[in-house]
Amino acid sequence: MTAPLPPEMRSLRALALHMLRSVCGAKGAEGPAVSETSLLAGIRGTPAENDAKLCALADRFGLSDGELLAAALVLAVETDAGTARLIAQAQNPVGNARPLAGFLATIFAAFGLDCVTLASGPAARIGLLALGDEPAPLAERSIGMPLALVAALGGGRLEPDGIHPLRIGRTALPEALVAEAQARAARIAARAEPALLVLRSPSLRESEAIAALIGETLALAPVVLGEQQHVAQHVCWLAASASLPVLRRSLGPGERCRVEDFGAWDGPLLLLAGMEGVIEAPLPLTEWALPLPDRTERVALWQAGGVEATLAEQAAVTYRQGAGRIAEVAERIALLGGDALSWADLVAAADAGASQLDSLARRSSARVAREDLVVPPELGEALELLIDRIRLRDQLSEGLGNSLRARYRPGVRALFTGESGTGKTLAVHWIARRVGLPLYRVDLAAMTSKWIGETEKNLSSVLDAAQHADVVLFFDEADSLFGARTDVGDSHDRFANAQTNYLLQRIEDFDGVAVLATNSRDRFDPAFVRRLDAILEFLCRALRRGVHCGRRILATGTA
Repeated sequence: MTAPLPPEMRSLRALALHMLRSVCGAKGAEGPAVSETSLLAGIRGTPAENDAKLCALADRFGLSDGELLAAALVLAVETDAGTARLIAQAQNPVGNARPLAGFLATIFAAFGLDCVTLASGPAARIGLLALGDEPAPLAERSIGMPLALVAALGGGRLEPDGIHPLRIGRTALPEALVAEAQARAARIAARAEPALLVLRSPSLRESEAIAALIGETLALAPVVLGEQQHVAQHVCWLAASASLPVLRRSLGPGERCRVEDFGAWDGPLLLLAGMEGVIEAPLPLTEWALPLPDRTERVALWQAGGVEATLAEQAAVTYRQGAGRIAEVAERIALLGGDALSWADLVAAADAGASQLDSLARRSSARVAREDLVVPPELGEALELLIDRIRLRDQLSEGLGNSLRARYRPGVRALFTGESGTGKTLAVHWIARRVGLPLYRVDLAAMTSKWIGETEKNLSSVLDAAQHADVVLFFDEADSLFGARTDVGDSHDRFANAQTNYLLQRIEDFDGVAVLATNSRDRFDPAFVRRLDAILEFLCRALRRGVHCGRRILATGTA
């Protein structure tokens, strides 16, 4: 029977060391002393400050008394040189400073610990104890603890490889979005909502800002796990470091993502995704598509970014953008410095921030004035109406009934038809200049692919980026992408029609501004034409004094 512990030794580490010395000094103890059993129960019930995290892990994940004591001894070895030397002496000549599985099983056998439990029990499954990779029998393999976990249990902070803190810039969020995020976090904490929350937004920055807010509400530090990292591998570290795991998944249309098994993790989990694709998980989940702020909220966001009230009001009307995009532009504005920010400065900052489109679309900086565009009066009026439609797209649903407002889409889709040289491209440039939005011309060669599904994925990417940046997206020779469906003769026709079906649906759901140009309206699928907000025909006529309908020409004659 071992001697009772003095009061100053009533901690996990002291208890483990006391048992180590007792076993090493007197082999064959048949069971734990009553005082040791009661002391351990007292420590687990009301742990001291240095034992609180370890005891909390033991209670949360169902560790036995033997596993808890083994973890306390392993932690002592990792943090105290004296304990490491004592272990090395006790195991000489078989082991080193890290305790062997058989050694720990001998010391804590009275608490039900054995080698198999050390290798595959709850402590091993959550990553609290790690079995060494020595080429030796199980009993002679070392038991260690990951360095990041040692730091977390000691009150420090060290992320494992492949995990990094969620770092975001200063991103203001609408009050309604903040309230909703906090309410969802509260429901997750109360287990009234699934712990897995999927945040959907075309803006990663906005999703990350919401993730940071949810983490703050839950008093957890958001950390991003790389593609090769799994939650199940880091359960213990996530719990000990009070971290909120965040996953990122980028999916195209029709793609499915099966989220891996989370192992013993029972806490909240966030997954950031775009608007496309299907997320599948081994447990229930909730999806939240982040809404676009309304005009009043956008004014407040621009002002939070340092823009004065008058310009903020003008920017909120001109740009239909979310919190993430506004924060990006505000950062560029801040680099300008000075107190006299002009509208031109704000436009320049907004124009410089649509880099996501560069791979599939080309930025056009041509400045077309009204006098460069010569069109018949009726076409000029139609273009002015289209400009008004773009400017007022965020307000047209006001005053409508609930059913009409629910079906209203603020996106603007226009088709310009006419022969080459009639001014379709000039008109698009002029419209973009009038409404104050950047113009991006889609590179159809980069958009289309021979691989099934890649064209749809490329289109989805460019539409999401254009909607996020709020630009005018121009599809020249658009009939090559949105052509009419054909009768199905073979598998190629079937896949082509499936692609057209997706494109029709996706352009209909687009909430930005898209202008399509073609030489012949008849080449378009009739179902697509019905989805357009405006169809403008550019006619080729011979006029006097060398003026060509749509643009000026240098020589007289007929066209």
